[in-house]
Amino acid sequence: MAEALAQGFISKQKVEAKDIWATDISEQRRKLFADFGANATDSNGEVVKNTDIVFISVKPQYVSLVIKQFKQHLKDRHLIVSIAAGIPLNVLQEAAGKEARVVRVMPNTPVFVGEVASAIALGEKATKEDSELVSALFNAVGYCAPVPENLINAVTGVSGSGPAYVFIMIEALADGGVKAGLPRDVSQKLAAQTVLGAAKMVLETGKHPGQLKDMVTSPAGTTIHAVHALEKAGVRAAFINAVLTAADRSEQLARL
Repeated sequence: MAEALAQGFISKQKVEAKDIWATDISEQRRKLFADFGANATDSNGEVVKNTDIVFISVKPQYVSLVIKQFKQHLKDRHLIVSIAAGIPLNVLQEAAGKEARVVRVMPNTPVFVGEVASAIALGEKATKEDSELVSALFNAVGYCAPVPENLINAVTGVSGSGPAYVFIMIEALADGGVKAGLPRDVSQKLAAQTVLGAAKMVLETGKHPGQLKDMVTSPAGTTIHAVHALEKAGVRAAFINAVLTAADRSEQLARL
C-alpha cells in the first residue's frame, strides 16, 4: 500500500518523486520505489533524516519496533503517520515519545486505483495543520474523513473491510447474469460498471441511496420484485452485520 500511496501523491502532484524516501528489508520492494524515481534505502534512520513526514506501513506487530529503531533521529519537524491496522495512537505515542506528533490513518485497498476511502485520527500532540496536511494528501487520492479515534473501528467495518463486501456483491451479480445467459466477461463488466455508476450517483447527486433506489423501482416492475427478493434474503441485515462484526474484530485486535 505504501508504494500505491507514493505513486498517487506523485501523480496528483502533491509531492515530487525525488522528495520521497522509502525503506524495506526486501530489495525487490525497494526497487519498486526506485523505479518511479523515489529514493530507496535499507536504513530507517536515513529515511527519517531526509524527510518531514514519516509514513509507517508495516505489519501491526512491527510498528513499535520500527518506530523505536528511528526514534533517535526524530526532530520537532517530524510528523508520524501510521497506516498500520489496529495500532492505537497511545501505542504510537509511547514508541515515538510523548512530544512526538502522531497521526493514525485507516485507508483501504482502492488506493491502488486512486480511489481510497480513508479516515484520520489525531494524536495528542498533532496540530490542526498536521490534520490539514495529511487530509490533503489522502483527499488527493480519494476521500479522507476526520474522526475521533474511538470511531476508527467503525471506519474499519465500513470502508476498511468494505471493498471485500462489494467484491462479493459484484461476483454474485455476475453469477446471476451468467445463470440468466450472459457470457462471464460481459456479465462481470456490467456488474462492476453498475456498482461504479451507482456509487457515483450517490456521491455526485448527494441524494439518499433510498431515494435513488426509488427512482429505479417502477410500480410492479422488475426492480421492485428483485428488491423484494433481496429483502426476503436478509441482504440489508447481512451488510449491517458484516460492518459490526468487522468493527468488533478490529477492537479485539487493538487489545491484543
